[in-house]
Amino acid sequence: MSQETGTAPGTAGGTGRSAGPLDEVDRRILRELTGDARLSIRTLAERVHVSRTNAYARVERLLRDGVITGFRAQVAPEPAGLGTSAYIALTIEQNTWREVSAELATVRYIEHAALLSGEHDVLALVRAPDNATLRDVVLDRVQSIAGVLSTRTWLVFEEFDGTLSPWQ
Repeated sequence: MSQETGTAPGTAGGTGRSAGPLDEVDRRILRELTGDARLSIRTLAERVHVSRTNAYARVERLLRDGVITGFRAQVAPEPAGLGTSAYIALTIEQNTWREVSAELATVRYIEHAALLSGEHDVLALVRAPDNATLRDVVLDRVQSIAGVLSTRTWLVFEEFDGTLSPWQ
């Protein structure tokens, strides 16, 4: 199992360079950090049963190799005032992915976007305060981006995270 290096949003795929395979200690480190990214190196080392020096070196390597791309707080959308979530599928003109993705990255309330194969070209996750804002995001912002031919929107009624992530 190998991990591809991270890329900036809107850029073409990875560099083709892969990090080395992850061993069991690396997987335990990822499991602990995905559960609580605020762990100190000391606590992390204790939990995965390695020295602090080893834990620090491994985390640094995982960062350097692009396996860990950053640390952040997970925010629950509804309590944070973003009670309307939707997926927007976009059909775009061929060869406009870079320009479209650069524009999508500047649209407020788009949390994530991905280039797809299949019926639609791009799938974007939108988290907005209400339906009126969602409407504005889709009709005013997204559909006005050069290269966007059409959109299709699906409202999210309920969400959950899987219990069997690769790191658990």
